[in-house]
Amino acid sequence: MSRQLWLAIPLLVFGLFVAAALWRLADPPSTTVESRLVGQPLPAFTTTPIVPRKLPVSAATLRAEHQPRLVNLFASWCVPCIAEAPVLAQLQREGVRIDGIAVRDTAADLQKFLADNGDGYDRIGGDATGQAQIALGASGVPESFLIDGAGVIRYHHVGAIMPQDRADVLAEWRKLR
Repeated sequence: MSRQLWLAIPLLVFGLFVAAALWRLADPPSTTVESRLVGQPLPAFTTTPIVPRKLPVSAATLRAEHQPRLVNLFASWCVPCIAEAPVLAQLQREGVRIDGIAVRDTAADLQKFLADNGDGYDRIGGDATGQAQIALGASGVPESFLIDGAGVIRYHHVGAIMPQDRADVLAEWRKLR
């Protein structure tokens, strides 16, 4: 093989690498997390009482409501949950019924969180072991699920519901009414 061909091979390999990188940058992978539970009946779960004068949340009570609900998994130790709290309060003022599941939290910390950031929840259940979180297929907090009147998950929002997400969540909730 000639010396010029040996010099061209590294340039050819480098050119292929650059072309592959540009192709992937031009068509990045989706960052949307699709829940396998959307369109499925709410899986069985229960939570425990954690806030005085608030009933806990369970799949059975959500199905028995026969009305749409937003189920929000959150925690007092979760910084994005603090940012989400005013948006949840606004959604509640707009008629969205919201139930909370406090994941791996304590009653004292949760009560302080609610006092500091507002309480937009009709019911709050404690999920000390994360079993409800696992049943819902949630990977962390905050995450929210819209449940229709028949107990079917219709929408899943990963991460904090921020002001720019409010209209989408509200529109999805209105579809279920």
